[in-house]
Amino acid sequence: MPPSAVSPPSVTLRNASIRFAGASLFEGLSLRLAAGRITALLGESGCGKSSLLRLLAGLPPPDRKTVWEGEARLEGEENAVRSTAGGIALMEQSNPLLPWLSARANITIGARLRGETPDVGRADALLDALGLKHKADALPGALSGGMRQRVSLARALYEPAAVVLMDEPFAALDALTRWRLQRVAVGLLAGRTCLLVTHDPLEALCMGDAILLMKGAPARLESIAVPPLAPPRDLQNRETQQCHAALLARLAS
Repeated sequence: MPPSAVSPPSVTLRNASIRFAGASLFEGLSLRLAAGRITALLGESGCGKSSLLRLLAGLPPPDRKTVWEGEARLEGEENAVRSTAGGIALMEQSNPLLPWLSARANITIGARLRGETPDVGRADALLDALGLKHKADALPGALSGGMRQRVSLARALYEPAAVVLMDEPFAALDALTRWRLQRVAVGLLAGRTCLLVTHDPLEALCMGDAILLMKGAPARLESIAVPPLAPPRDLQNRETQQCHAALLARLAS
């Protein structure tokens, strides 16, 4: 279910800095998200991954204690990246659903706010792919935490955006559901440029065409070698297991 026939852009961030309460999370940080590929971003809690995601989305700092600078651009465009239709879809860790709307209506809320006729068929196809077809008419209060997270994921994927930014999209799911949906999501994200923030090295190895590691204070980005297999990867594959061991060593160093 590609969002459009337009080729996805790459995303470039140059000289980004984030300071919180006077302390620097990172300074002069630059990255490039390859067009039409999933880039996984790993790092310890508090190093600035979520803030980096919001900066890429063109959102303002969350409070007066936070100051950030940086220029994120879609390749070939003159204007800074903005979180608007056709540009960027953002799924944050806390992505609350509107409690008075059904799962289907929450997924299509962006279209209605833009004055568009919701594509119910697309919303239902996403619910089916994420194992929630039977909950299309349910209110959020009748859904488990993991189900609500899947609806939030479907809402981000429903948007006609060529760039998708996701912050721990599978964190609230049980292990078996997470394993299955990681593979489903790789297919649903085909043809889009994606940055996936995760704390799970195996998730990064399963889904990432490229893997970045954020570490240090101020934080820096390191590129991690990935197995030659295309995502979603078989985690039992010998090369994938070798990369996993090397990645754990990098995280622990």
